[in-house]
Amino acid sequence: MTWWPIGASLFASSEGAGLFIGLAGSGAAGGLAVAGFEWNATYVLLALAWVFVPIYVSSEIITMPEYIQKRYGGQRIRMYLSVLSLLLSVFTKISIDLYAGALFVHICLGWNFYLSTLLMLAITALYTIAAFDQIGGYEHLATAYARAIPSRIVANTTCHLPREDAMHMFRDPHTGDLPWTGMTFGLTIMATWYWCTDQVIVQRSLSARDLNHAKAGSILASYLKMLPMCLMVMPGMISRALFPGRAVWDSGHLSHTDDVGCVMPSECLRACGAEIGCSNIAYPKLVMELMPTGLRGLMIAVMMAALVSSLTSIFNSSSTLFTMDIWRRLRPRAGERELLLVGRSGLPQPPPSQSSAMTTLRPKLPLRPLCRWPTALLPIFLWLVIIVLIGVSVAWIPVLQGSNSGQVFSYMQSVTSSLAPPVTAVFVLGVFWRRANEQGAFWGLMAGLAVGASRLVLEFLYPAPPCGDVDTRPAVLGSIHYLHFAVALFALSGAVVVTGSLLTPPPPAAQIRNLTWWTLAKDWPPGAKTGDTKKQAFWARVCGINAILLMCVNIFFYAYFA
Repeated sequence: MTWWPIGASLFASSEGAGLFIGLAGSGAAGGLAVAGFEWNATYVLLALAWVFVPIYVSSEIITMPEYIQKRYGGQRIRMYLSVLSLLLSVFTKISIDLYAGALFVHICLGWNFYLSTLLMLAITALYTIAAFDQIGGYEHLATAYARAIPSRIVANTTCHLPREDAMHMFRDPHTGDLPWTGMTFGLTIMATWYWCTDQVIVQRSLSARDLNHAKAGSILASYLKMLPMCLMVMPGMISRALFPGRAVWDSGHLSHTDDVGCVMPSECLRACGAEIGCSNIAYPKLVMELMPTGLRGLMIAVMMAALVSSLTSIFNSSSTLFTMDIWRRLRPRAGERELLLVGRSGLPQPPPSQSSAMTTLRPKLPLRPLCRWPTALLPIFLWLVIIVLIGVSVAWIPVLQGSNSGQVFSYMQSVTSSLAPPVTAVFVLGVFWRRANEQGAFWGLMAGLAVGASRLVLEFLYPAPPCGDVDTRPAVLGSIHYLHFAVALFALSGAVVVTGSLLTPPPPAAQIRNLTWWTLAKDWPPGAKTGDTKKQAFWARVCGINAILLMCVNIFFYAYFA
């Protein structure tokens, strides 16, 4: 693939229906700071193209757990990461996209993937302009948002009041809902897991024609990731300001009900079916109230198309993980034909790409005869796996609805902060520290899993109390923000990896050759001619200059909204 579809795919794969709902909802609940989750992607996307992709290509891998197996040896870490990736797909991707799609489920058209994305952005831009015009422009947004107070409140509380720091990106490290320390360090750890080690994302960059196209794709995606501030977060704030509620007749009396900014459990239950808050309806509320009938239906259709494309990406990558990392472990004698059947059964797959420097390094699967299982049963088996994934995701939606004050985006990040930092630690140390070995990596993952899963269980056992109720949660939940917890979990896992590696023999040379930053293959791409090398060097400089320009733009936006 060339650079522009890679960049578009990186952006579109991360901007599913769930993110539209989640970002707008968090914007309605807390203001601008949530856009930092999007802007932070700039730096880890550059790390993906400049650091991680060259190592992945040099190591000749197809999936991320496969890299870990090559780097550390053994099977247990690879199997653990494969299962963890599938679980995270259920709890942070499929369930959220299905929940978001349920808010729009009126109509669905099977449009082209990129066409749907472009139309979604174009229509969103149109109604964003209409929303800003309705509220009087950006200069009036802060005032209007500060006045968006629900009519029915819980006495002697402040949870019904919009945040005073709603228009600021950097917030107090102790009292802020998104503290700047967590957004700087904890978010970077989580973002590194998502953009540099997750199969759904890395798979796009590994399809690049060459490294420069991978770099240019990351740069394009980074620029596109700056758009959600205006296209999702601010519209969510505007939705709360414009549509705090509506007047209704009840038994001959006129009364006022609250919607987006509700705090009374009875009001929220009526508005969105969740007692803890209704900020998630900010985005669909704006669409339904501002757009005319024709464009309203078009926007719903485009959102549903985006939902379908996001789920397709997740299932596609999940099938790759299941086939290459779990199925091959269960059936080590499986041949190429069997693996193709398992990986392709009923799932949309892209056409085979042309030969390139990025693809020629990938190993060919061994041709072995089929054994025992009839091939006709393989598609049925894989569909059963997918049905189980969907079933668990649907069953999880009620838990999702009531978590993290009803904010889908905060729920997603909270789950990620409890499970992803140990994986980030193992990947980062594997790439940059030659001495890291399998014993240290495995026990680092297990220690991180034990601590992270414990917090996650506590979050589900002790959800955030409704407005006005006493917070009786354990101190680890009430006092430690999930972004700060991600930093601590990363440090703990990394310390266990380092300690375990130093107490056991170093890895053999074969487990670091072409697999770390310091032992990267020097003759990549293979077979390049002198003219090709000069051309590659020129475009590498162009990409480098554009990367510096991109970071300057990103820093300017951060400073402006700080």
